[in-house]
Amino acid sequence: MAAGKILVYGGKGALGSTCISFLTAQKYWVGSIDLTRNEVANANVIVERDATILEQESQILKELESVLGSEKLDAVICVAGGWAGGSSSSDDFVKNTDLMLKQSVSSSVLASSIASKYLKPGGILVLTGAKAALGPTPGMIGYGLAKAAIHHLTKSLADENGGLPTGAQAFSILPVTLDTPMNRKWMPKADTSTWTPLEFVAELFSKWIKNEERPPNGSLVQLNTKENKTTLEFE
Repeated sequence: MAAGKILVYGGKGALGSTCISFLTAQKYWVGSIDLTRNEVANANVIVERDATILEQESQILKELESVLGSEKLDAVICVAGGWAGGSSSSDDFVKNTDLMLKQSVSSSVLASSIASKYLKPGGILVLTGAKAALGPTPGMIGYGLAKAAIHHLTKSLADENGGLPTGAQAFSILPVTLDTPMNRKWMPKADTSTWTPLEFVAELFSKWIKNEERPPNGSLVQLNTKENKTTLEFE
């Protein structure tokens, strides 16, 4: 008997994989949505990379209907995303902005659509913003623009007219730097004592799923890590 059902959007990425491993170990049924399969997940929905957002929505909802039937989810967690830099004068400015919108905003919008249809009353939707996007991001405009849109989406979903089921709550995590293999590869000399461990985030989600230490509905939850200790700050 599963402890509950959870869907992780971006389940093959570094954070998504950590979340799925952590939550399945706690006896949750966990489904993954991503471009490739997560072998640990109980079910996988593979998204076509070049499909439009409408095509992706149609495909995902059709497959979820087959996987879940009339069953509902305790949580929808969207940790899909990526990073690309550049100001408006950069050669790749428009290209990178388009990529950021697809990786972060489209995935968050699709996760929100799923949550509106499949979350239990009192369930949670968690999206992934960024602390940097609380202010200007001139060196990475596309990234900041996409993450700021997610902050707005979170606040809107938390409103009683936002479309989520009765009592369901929406939050965003706002990390600075996550301790991922890719970040360690590209920033080998960085001070990793200020990076947030993926296991901390997975455990945080687990608490929220169990309705422990949940922040107020609509919170933008900053993950502030210093000297290997992470504290939370709510916006």
